[in-house]
Amino acid sequence: MRPEQHQADPAPAGREAADRAPARSPLLPSLRLHTRFLLSMALVTAGLTTLSLLVVRTVVEREVRASIADALQHSAITFQTFQQEREALMMRSAELLAYLPITRALMTSHDAATIQDASEDLWRLAGTDLLVLADRRGAIVALHARPGGLSRETAQPALAKMLEDEDLNRWWYGEGRLYQTFAQPIYFGSRVNGLVLGYLVIGAEVDERLAKQISRVTANQVAFSYNGEVVATTLDQTQARSAGLRTLISGAPAAIPLDVDLGSEHFLGRTIDLAPTLPAAVRLSVLGSYDQQTEYLRRLNRLLLMLGLVAILTGALLVSLLSHAFTRPLANLVAGVRALERGDFHHPLDSRGRDEVAELTRVFEGMRSNLLKTQQDLLEAEQLATIGRMASSISHDLRHSLSAITANAEFLSEGGLSREQREELYAEVRAGVRRMTDLIDSLLEFARTRESLNPGWGNVRPSVETAIQGVRKLPRHAAVKIEAHYADTRQAFFDGRRLERALFNLLLNACDAAPEHGGIVEVDVSDSAKGTAITVSDNGPGIADAIRETMFQPFVSFGKQNGTGLGLTIAQKIVHDHGGSITMERRNGRTAFRMVLPYPPFARLPGTVIDQRSLGPVTELSRTEGRNRA
Repeated sequence: MRPEQHQADPAPAGREAADRAPARSPLLPSLRLHTRFLLSMALVTAGLTTLSLLVVRTVVEREVRASIADALQHSAITFQTFQQEREALMMRSAELLAYLPITRALMTSHDAATIQDASEDLWRLAGTDLLVLADRRGAIVALHARPGGLSRETAQPALAKMLEDEDLNRWWYGEGRLYQTFAQPIYFGSRVNGLVLGYLVIGAEVDERLAKQISRVTANQVAFSYNGEVVATTLDQTQARSAGLRTLISGAPAAIPLDVDLGSEHFLGRTIDLAPTLPAAVRLSVLGSYDQQTEYLRRLNRLLLMLGLVAILTGALLVSLLSHAFTRPLANLVAGVRALERGDFHHPLDSRGRDEVAELTRVFEGMRSNLLKTQQDLLEAEQLATIGRMASSISHDLRHSLSAITANAEFLSEGGLSREQREELYAEVRAGVRRMTDLIDSLLEFARTRESLNPGWGNVRPSVETAIQGVRKLPRHAAVKIEAHYADTRQAFFDGRRLERALFNLLLNACDAAPEHGGIVEVDVSDSAKGTAITVSDNGPGIADAIRETMFQPFVSFGKQNGTGLGLTIAQKIVHDHGGSITMERRNGRTAFRMVLPYPPFARLPGTVIDQRSLGPVTELSRTEGRNRA
């Protein structure tokens, strides 16, 4: 008989009482719970929300535009300061390069090929994007630029115009690239009395790198343009091709920001003329995102926080006056759900009423009853499945061993066998009997309870050594090296024989996992905060992913021809019977199983002296058994 048949089912009686009982609600008795909440919350929040939105809309439009305008003005000032420092640095660099001895020596050679080749080191020393050397007539004899940069055909007329206007700071444009150039005469001798050997021009390209640098300095999006054509920008391709940006860079520069729509984003932008004295328009456009600024204004956030807080407090005050009758059934249902979470399937529930909460409570009662029945059915099914797997595994292993014993016994009954052949058949029979005995011992381990332990206080080293010797005697693991490391203190409260069984299983699995050549298994015994720790590790490939989550379950095995899948299960049961724990982990690429045997209560008391005479017989028994098995 299953457990649910011993108790009465209160659900039918509760449902009949609920159907007979009228709905109890001190407020709005003719409306359902959902309608009550909607009406009360709608009346409270409608007025507050409307007022808040009106205030927010007004403040957003005024504060955001003012904030972006201030940011753009600050960005323009910041860039102008940055540009002045940059121009001064470039001019100083041009002067230093023009006065270098190597520069003068190059210009005295009057050989264009020699100057072109030798000036490459000078260009690398300058660290600029463009380097031009021209003779005293203004003819270019050497030009160095980054790949795809300015050509001689484009640079020659620009240089001639610079020398004609005697303007040493000028903008050059060609092949879709824009440079700010700085020229300096090269003198043979002093600047006052010396002879002009030629001219040196260095240039900094206005490219994406400079645009990103200016964007970081100004904290805004930027776009450089030349005669209405975008040269470099931090905007994406869609925004850079938009008509709004072309309108901004083509219009006259103004101090008041203009509204610009770039793609799906709204900006405010202003334009700065970088070369007001030149006929060509070289401009920098700075743009601040209107959409992004609306999310980060501190003043707006504070205002929204204040409005939200006022709305929440006011709404909470008004709703609290109406919510008691609404929330009491929900609290009762929540208590039932929490009780079910703790495993209590019989927590009393009040399902009276006709609203949604009462209906949900009755449905929950039915679901809880079904869940209890389903859980018990699953436990019974799992037990039957475990018994089936156990019977299948046992019958297969026993049949295999019995078949081997029968076949070898039949061979022994035949005549004409030599002594060596008979000894070999006897060994096969003994191996089969030993496998059957080990299997039966493993099954008996499941039947033992924690009360069957015979623990004693003593040193775990004899049990560890006995388990190691037992594994070393197996021929298939003779090549595996087993090392044991012990700490200063290794006292524990344990059953020696059963601990040896658990360690033997762990060592056997470790030796099976270790490589055939160079296999190493290590056993570390130490004290921890929770008890005596015994760790068994190997240098094998590790636990397979297929069994990582189920490796401690019965009959789970992977990659073993003769494995029963009970070794780890028995080891876990023995450790749990001792009140300890066993875990698997990876340490420096090695698989390690760590057992922790907890200290007994009397061993943890400070100043306690353990009477070894009272625990001696048990301890000596465990040690004697260990020596006999070894």
